[in-house]
Amino acid sequence: MSGAEEQAFAAFVAARGTSLLRVAYLTCGEEAEAEDLLQTALERTWRKWDRVRYANPEPYIRRVIVNTAISRARRRAILHIIPVRTPPESAAPETDVDLRRMLMDALRALPPRQRAVIVLRYWEDLGETQTAEILGCSVGTVKSQASKAMAKLRSALGDGTLEGAVRNVRT
Repeated sequence: MSGAEEQAFAAFVAARGTSLLRVAYLTCGEEAEAEDLLQTALERTWRKWDRVRYANPEPYIRRVIVNTAISRARRRAILHIIPVRTPPESAAPETDVDLRRMLMDALRALPPRQRAVIVLRYWEDLGETQTAEILGCSVGTVKSQASKAMAKLRSALGDGTLEGAVRNVRT
């Protein structure tokens, strides 16, 4: 790879790295895992930079982040089956709970594909078509996954809390 291509890649990472890290964090819900996801995505993009850079590389990297997060979540789900005799008692929610933390906990509880749809549609403000392209699925799948995810979030947070939490997190 030439020096000019290396500089172009470095400039792209400098310009979009923070945004891509946010996508990774919202997709997986853990800071260290997000950094690892972004590093994996950048490494895979670097290997194909000569082809990817002429198109817009950001959707490609987002797709790598989302697909890698989903794969890792599936692997963990298979390997991390722990039998529990009695379900743990959950603490009663406090009235002064930080909405951001509450929303992130609810987001982490979603299945990986639903979480990816919510992150891409509502945090990244992508359209249904763009989200479907990134996830490699149909627009109908994006709509149904978003609907199911929002229903789960509403159930977990309550209708009024969800809209307020989304507004507060984005600011």
